[in-house]
Amino acid sequence: MIEQELKQALAERARQSLYRNRKVMASAQGSDVSLSSQAHDGEFINFASNDYLGLANHPDVTKAFVDSANKFGVGSGASHLVIGHHQEHHLLEQELAEFTGRARALVFSNGYAANLSCLNVLLGQGDLVAEDKLNHASLLDGGLSSGAKFRRYIHNDITSLDKTLSLPGNRKIVVTDGVFSMDGDCAPLADIITTAKNHDAWLMVDDAHGFGVLGKTGAGLCEQLQLSEQQVPILVGTFGKAFGTYGAFVAGSETLIETLIQFARPYIYSTALPPAIAAATRQSLKIIQHGAELREKLQSLIQLFRTRVSALEFDLMESNTAIQPLVIGDEQSMLNIAEFLKANGILVGAIRPPTVPKGTARLRITLTAAHTPEQVEKLTDLLAQACDQFCSQANESLTE
Repeated sequence: MIEQELKQALAERARQSLYRNRKVMASAQGSDVSLSSQAHDGEFINFASNDYLGLANHPDVTKAFVDSANKFGVGSGASHLVIGHHQEHHLLEQELAEFTGRARALVFSNGYAANLSCLNVLLGQGDLVAEDKLNHASLLDGGLSSGAKFRRYIHNDITSLDKTLSLPGNRKIVVTDGVFSMDGDCAPLADIITTAKNHDAWLMVDDAHGFGVLGKTGAGLCEQLQLSEQQVPILVGTFGKAFGTYGAFVAGSETLIETLIQFARPYIYSTALPPAIAAATRQSLKIIQHGAELREKLQSLIQLFRTRVSALEFDLMESNTAIQPLVIGDEQSMLNIAEFLKANGILVGAIRPPTVPKGTARLRITLTAAHTPEQVEKLTDLLAQACDQFCSQANESLTE
């Protein structure tokens, strides 16, 4: 009976144009990739990854990984609190603390574990957590599983946040993405800080998509806005985007980090990252800190893309980050455009509900410093063709 019910649920998802298929990579991550599978095969220009600075296959990062693996092996062998905490982890944490201007940093196996750890350790029954409606799933899941009163405020709406924080609660924490992963816009952190302070609430910012690409040295949205540890007590970042590696970290006060080490179950009971990953991430961090040229190139490509697409009929969202969403609305029309681009050698993210609200299916186009202006121009030329062919169909579907 359970098997049949699962089959029916899968069939319904396919009927709604919401079924997802994995692509099989047959090359290194980069602006040009090879796919090898029955449904996806060939060479493509890649506008779907989060490798914003092109570091996932950077020779210096790769060398750091290989050298460390040759010296220290592949696996860490245990959790951090048993015997898995390596000097590479320790040095990375010290460098991240300095990079973010925080007292300490703590490395996690992934961003999901970092966010669940923070919210489950710091919140419980009788507390209040206020989350932006467009927060990443890991932040929402962390708030829901914490046992605190969970409330979502209207996206980037300070009046809605103020109303939410007026609800009773012992501890109160405001949680927001720094750069929103599906819209590409930034949280109004200065206004959020003022509102949080008025309600004696802490602020937690997950800047996964800001680290590496925003700020003078790439330390993210908080650096760009010159926000201190006191203003943003809980700062989360990941390594799988601009750093080009894997894992995550939380930065904050000595007390916060020690509390997580002692009480965060995802940290305590997970095997530590391989030391070679930490070594590669340390090399990425060095490149990022001196990567003004990479960030400038990325910004020039973003402006090129926006200038060319703004002349088309697409609903281009307001974003000055590497994430450039084109809202199509209808799921099938969006898939048709994505397939048209793929047939012409270009990969983009095809984002549908429940990742985004119903009626806002979109092409999630991500630019990287590894792209060339010619690649961006090819993409926008094809989008112009796709717009002529499919946009009218999408508008008809939405008005039916």
